[in-house]
Amino acid sequence: MIGYKDEKFADIGWFAAKLDDVLNYIPSRLTALLMVIAAPVCRLDGRNAFRIWKRDRRKHASPNSAQTESACAGALHVRLAGDAYYFGKLHKKPYIGDDDRPIEAADIRRANRLMYGSSVIMLIISVALRAIIFGGIL
Repeated sequence: MIGYKDEKFADIGWFAAKLDDVLNYIPSRLTALLMVIAAPVCRLDGRNAFRIWKRDRRKHASPNSAQTESACAGALHVRLAGDAYYFGKLHKKPYIGDDDRPIEAADIRRANRLMYGSSVIMLIISVALRAIIFGGIL
């Protein structure tokens, strides 16, 4: 892992990790907002997606990672993240979302549906903006 946070590798990849944070600052937030918008279209809970996104979007060491993770957790009514083990050592991490129900295999399809729904909405917005700016679709 580039820029992994242990003593041996702390300085390797620092710049790449920070550049990634900067370049994905706006896209991660835009994608989370698109997921909130797409949730009801995908027969998921858009209101809860927005609520959890606003509440939990900063519950990750990376400034961008919890943005979409929190919107997805809210839309699906599940709890994600939490404690993790790295190289046999426990790292305490906050949970994202509420533990409304157990996670099940069907949540993979639901999350994929949300991802594709968000992508289609972005495509529609992009085509509409292109038509407005350049006066035509093609």
